[in-house]
Parts: sequence; C-alpha cells; structure tokens
Amino acid sequence: MIFSLLYVPGNSPRFLAKAGERQADVIIIDLEDAVPEPAKSEARDGLREWVPKIRSAGSQVFVRINHTDRLLDDAEAASRAGADALYIPKVNSADLLTQLAAKMTALEANRPPISFVPLIEDMRGLFEVRAIAHAPRVIAVTAGGEDLATAMGAEPTPEVLRYPKLMIHYAAKEAGVLSFGMLRTTVDYADQEALRAAALEARRFGFDGASCIHPSAVPILNACFSPTAAELEWASKVVAANDENAAVGRGAFLLDGKFIDAPIVERARRLLKRGQKRTECHD
Repeated sequence: MIFSLLYVPGNSPRFLAKAGERQADVIIIDLEDAVPEPAKSEARDGLREWVPKIRSAGSQVFVRINHTDRLLDDAEAASRAGADALYIPKVNSADLLTQLAAKMTALEANRPPISFVPLIEDMRGLFEVRAIAHAPRVIAVTAGGEDLATAMGAEPTPEVLRYPKLMIHYAAKEAGVLSFGMLRTTVDYADQEALRAAALEARRFGFDGASCIHPSAVPILNACFSPTAAELEWASKVVAANDENAAVGRGAFLLDGKFIDAPIVERARRLLKRGQKRTECHD
C-alpha cells in the first residue's frame, strides 16, 4: 500500500537531502523532465549517494528514468544504487518492459528484481494499457496527465483527463496491480482544497495513492488515501458482526438497518488493512 509519492529533481542536492523527512511513502528521484539535458549524467551518478540515504530514512525510492538512449544506463544505475522500482515514462507496449526485464535480470545477482511502474503518456499506450499492466515486474500503473493531454492536442483539464485516467485505472485493477493518480493533473498543488477534493474523489474510485511535486501535498495525500476513524469503526463492526453471523451459518445479515453480504465484508477488511498501514507508518 502506497498513498503518497513525491517527485524530487535528481539534480537538486538541496531537495534530495530533505526528501527522507517529507513523510512520503515513496520518493521518486526524477532523472527525466525535471533535469536539463546537461545535468542528466551527473544526476544519474548521484543515485549512488541519494538512494540509500533516502531509503534509510524510511521511504521507498523509485527512479523516473529517461525514455531515450539513456533508458538502460539510467535503469542500471538505479538498480545498482538499490532503488525499489523504476518509473518508466512513455510506455506504449508491453514489449518494452519484457525486454527491459530481461536485460535487468543479468545485472541483479546481488539484489531482488527491481520493480516497474509504467507511465501511460500517449494514445498508443492508452490502448495497450491492459497488456502493459500484465507485463513482467509491473507493480503499479499510472498516467502522465500533461503528456496525455498534449498527445491528444487537448488542455489538461479534469474533464479531458477523466476518461483516459479511468481507462488506465481499470486496467491496473484488472491486472491486480496498484493504481496511482487523481482524475486531474498533479501540477496544480497550490489550491489545497481542490487537491484534497481530488484525492478524496480518487480514493472513492479505488485509486491506491497519488504522486505530487511539492512536499506540502504529501500530508494531504496521506490523509485522504487513509481511512477515517468513522470508516474504521464501521469496518470493525462489519467484520465482527460477520464473524458472529458466520458462526451460526448466516452469510448475509442486517447491521444498523443495512444489508451486509460478502462484498461489503471484504470492503471492510480492506479498510482495516489500509488503516493498519497508516498507523504503522506513523508509529
């Protein structure tokens, strides 16, 4: 379970030094859009220092690599530095991930296989997303909202992004992997009320967490993707009542005047699991 992912430019020691203090579940060290071309090699070399430092502070570390001839070099450097996963931009076929997985296997004698998070950022990727979600090493799928809008010749408004982001979300859920995102762009972080509303909406749709580009958004994402105290109380009552009714052979029952059956019980169990994760994180 991952609720919050914070992008940090890979060429900014000032931001990287504080990344582990931000309480994000994942720090995404960005070697792609946030890093100008002349600084990309130096940012890649810096992974040796920053990945272990950030991981030691308690966050997972993903690395967004470049979708160019730098892709394999970036992936190798991230793996050798100990990153947990690669954020792979502009993925538009499962073949890319299959080929990359084969190349990475030869480098991983001394570490577990690094995971993949493909970003869907163009129309071909959007229509191949189901196969992409089933590709090797994929643990989550997400959208690049700004790139998707650009690929469509559109503005990145919530209305424009809603349907393609839901397509990507549904593909992730069908494949049984995590789904990151909100039904809007992540660029506008200044309006915190709008951000909170978008995060709560995403959670209602079943998104597992979301990324952000500013530390001020992290506590909002952590709170919005966590169950509330009232939800946890309801879930505990449902699970307890289900146990009591199951003991006497009832699979469906009424609780506080509402019908409860197997899907609702499973939803309650998942809520309790999410609540435990956030409690453990705060502890």
